[in-house]
Amino acid sequence: MSSGLPGNPADTVGGAATARALCVLAPNPSPMTLDGTNTWLLCEPGSDQVVVVDPGPQDEGHLRAVIDAAERQGRRIALTLLTHGHADHAAGAARFAELTGTQVRALDPAHRLGEEGLTGGQVIEVGGLELRVVATPGHTSDSLTFHLPADGAILTGDTVLGRGTTMVAHPDGVLGDYLDSLRRLRTLAGEHGVRTVLPGHGPVLADALGSVEYYLAHRAARLAQVETAVEAGCRTAEEVVARVYADVDRALWPAAELSVRAQLRYLEDHGLI
Repeated sequence: MSSGLPGNPADTVGGAATARALCVLAPNPSPMTLDGTNTWLLCEPGSDQVVVVDPGPQDEGHLRAVIDAAERQGRRIALTLLTHGHADHAAGAARFAELTGTQVRALDPAHRLGEEGLTGGQVIEVGGLELRVVATPGHTSDSLTFHLPADGAILTGDTVLGRGTTMVAHPDGVLGDYLDSLRRLRTLAGEHGVRTVLPGHGPVLADALGSVEYYLAHRAARLAQVETAVEAGCRTAEEVVARVYADVDRALWPAAELSVRAQLRYLEDHGLI
């Protein structure tokens, strides 16, 4: 919900991003989804099995475009994963499962199709491809990140975006959890060779560590601004948004209000207001 991410984002969204990751962009652009939802196709070189992350909205043309992208390379879709259950990432999952015959794995049982779920710490192996599941709650309670170690990449869903910053979707999203998740990703980037962010929206980011550190600094600055706004007499989330997010497009103020409510709760829980 603001500009200024560091690093060298790609000029365009879609297409090959790493040796194992290809993006198909969904046609659902908006102030909240940026260029649209990034549906990721992951495949180990030489394998014919593809893992799809976030099939995206209920859009028949997009779902078939994802399948076509795999088939053009002589590959088949073997598994579908969800970073979280928001509709722009997951609404097309049931139809996608019908078209591909795959199970859909997610943290939240409400979004699974099949018996297997996902939890942090799991390792998924499909056709030689290795993905490590990282619990990153905060944007939503069911948010996950997928670590692709062979490419030094993380698929972050909405936890880190390719442009701007994300919201904490109060009350399901919790700011304390979100900050912990960002610190977890910072450790991956700083100590485990993660260089690239493959986000759920926006372009690829080439500086994973710088991007996560920016997010942490941004959150700290916003918290301080919210605390100052309350001290100055703001009594409602709406009043805080008008003061603190005056630099943000008004189309994003409803999302900003959710983040402010999460920030206010965090400050209250920590005895700061």
